[in-house]
Amino acid sequence: MAIGEQLQQIKRTLAPANVTLIAVSKTQSVAAIREAYEAGQRRFGESRPQALCEKAAQLPADIEWHFIGHLQTNKVKLVTGLAHTIHSGDSPKLLRALNDEAGRRRHIQRCLLQVHIAQEAAKFGFMPDALRRLSAEGFFTTLPHLQIAGLMGMATFTDNMSQIRAEFRMLRRLFTEVKQTTFSDNPAFCERSMGMSGDYTIAVEEGSTMIRIGTLLFTH
Repeated sequence: MAIGEQLQQIKRTLAPANVTLIAVSKTQSVAAIREAYEAGQRRFGESRPQALCEKAAQLPADIEWHFIGHLQTNKVKLVTGLAHTIHSGDSPKLLRALNDEAGRRRHIQRCLLQVHIAQEAAKFGFMPDALRRLSAEGFFTTLPHLQIAGLMGMATFTDNMSQIRAEFRMLRRLFTEVKQTTFSDNPAFCERSMGMSGDYTIAVEEGSTMIRIGTLLFTH
């Protein structure tokens, strides 16, 4: 099935919900991304700063790039201002570095707070209690050059759909809690980025507003 046909098939499954589709292009060629672009897709996700820079330089300027990988503080200069949204704000150190770089550029960088919801130590993100503590301490209000737009989480890589659903539900509840306590006056705090090729239907059922699809879209 061609990329355009796969794209339309995925969009049909999302029709009842107001969900943003990020096409995960991190391992794809410029030609494959262009094929998806010509089929109407405008939002793409990259996980390596250098690859993001290289692809953005070769592709249409109206593409909305999302950075979805773990970001090291020494690479924030490559991503700040180029990525529409950084999904992986996973530590105070990184958020401070992003805020400082955005300030130097006189830019407001949109980003999400990555939460560790999986039963896998290798995944990055704030532990829920740490996020609550930082929220209560007012840390997120000390970053004037960041627009914190919501939470991102990746479920455990497992065939246990009940576990995946519980993890997504945990993220949704944490979003509601933090929204009420810290971001109640901030309409920009609205995203729940969760769900990938293998679990996005569950994520949508559990309140996702943004899904990241790679394998389903680009695998012929």
